[in-house]
Amino acid sequence: MFEQAFRNIDDILHKEAGCTTELDYTEQSSWLLFLKYLDSLEADKATEAALEGKKYSYILDALYRWESWAAPKGKDGQLDHHKALTGDDLVDFVDRKLFPYLHGFTQRATGPATIEYKIGEIFGEIKNKVRSGYSLRDIIDQIDGLRFRSQTEKHELSHLYEAKIKNMGNAGRNGGEYYTPRPLIRAMIQVLQPRIGQTIYDGACGSAGFLCEAFVHLSQGKLTTKDLTTLQTRTFYGKEKKSLAYVIAIMNLILHGIEAPNIVHTNTLSENLADIQEKDRYDIVLANPPFGGKERPEVQQNFPIRTGETAFLFLQHFIKILRAGGRGGIVIKNTFLSNTDNASVSLRKLLLESCNLHTVLDCPGGTFQGAGVKTVVLFFEKGAPTRKVWYYQLDPGRNMGKTNPLNDADLSDFIDLVAHRASTGEAPVTEKSWSVDVAAIDPKTWDLSVKNPRADSEGVVHLSPVEILDQIEVLDGESAQVLANIRRLLA
Repeated sequence: MFEQAFRNIDDILHKEAGCTTELDYTEQSSWLLFLKYLDSLEADKATEAALEGKKYSYILDALYRWESWAAPKGKDGQLDHHKALTGDDLVDFVDRKLFPYLHGFTQRATGPATIEYKIGEIFGEIKNKVRSGYSLRDIIDQIDGLRFRSQTEKHELSHLYEAKIKNMGNAGRNGGEYYTPRPLIRAMIQVLQPRIGQTIYDGACGSAGFLCEAFVHLSQGKLTTKDLTTLQTRTFYGKEKKSLAYVIAIMNLILHGIEAPNIVHTNTLSENLADIQEKDRYDIVLANPPFGGKERPEVQQNFPIRTGETAFLFLQHFIKILRAGGRGGIVIKNTFLSNTDNASVSLRKLLLESCNLHTVLDCPGGTFQGAGVKTVVLFFEKGAPTRKVWYYQLDPGRNMGKTNPLNDADLSDFIDLVAHRASTGEAPVTEKSWSVDVAAIDPKTWDLSVKNPRADSEGVVHLSPVEILDQIEVLDGESAQVLANIRRLLA
């Protein structure tokens, strides 16, 4: 039922002139799903209050509740077509009354951690792009048929919403920024092994995939009421700069079961590192920060190592915001390990001297759909310098792409070796894994590039055509950036 409803909604949106890509489809579905979810949440809370002999105080005024404007029902439980708005009347109500009212919650809410504040922020950031009131009525009718009451229903809806986010990531434009392959996220969580009571942070959370998967991981097994409250309110924290991603992150966490997600709409990099205090720090950082972006000079001034590369600024932020003994898992492009510019060298030195960079997972080309760059995952613990780095070269034995993506089985050997090292204290040496002593690294360059000694000893390493094309694409992108910088200087 849910899957067909999502398909029907996309078919309707496909005919709308203002909705041209999966990004638009997901955005427009999201605000309507959110209001339907809010209606279900309020209905549940009103029922709970009634059973306790109390009166529930609704968040939304009666006129703006789903049951009033979107789906008024008759005594027979069916849609009352005399009261249900449609056509121009519906669009006019949504644009001129509903959205301004909901946006006003940013001023009326008691604080940013409340669901009221989230409502205000969401409806200040997006707008209704459906211009046909008849199409909007059709979409509302589809969404009204969805149910959020049981865990099974929420679970199915969360899976479908994840599928929409994945499709959005494959849709071109900047959609890929919002989607990190879930098998990779699950493997990163397996390495870091978060525990209930620890705080988990993603300062570039996109669609909140890391936080959602961490919530799923920690929700397994028997949990006490105290555990559930801790997971709901004091465990997951995120920041996101872009409006659409922020809205999707909120909705994704809600569908996974977190009622009022601790996601802040802000540019994380605008915070000065010197202002971060102990109370601001977290136990675990999980993130895939955007790379290739260029931050303005005034933003760069917030960091000891100044660079325009967004990902390098985020890495400094993540190191600073971890508590002593805190653990990080960060995706970054593999050129970070060997770039010779001053910022890269200084950042590698900082990482090695202030953290124990115990593991580097080398991901093959094609791990990220449409990214065109190779990436690595850095796993580190803050507070002690690195003595030895263990490398694992992920090789699924096939060319990956849209029809052949990364899966959990691809990462099973890596996970098994990580578990073996945790139990024995010894870093395994296999065809795909090896260790490097930091004492053997050149202190002038701190070069950490991935060099499999077994592959070197066997002579020339033959790259696949896809890997060669990936490398050409990376070099082309870097050349284009250099030329763009030169043009700016000459302008």
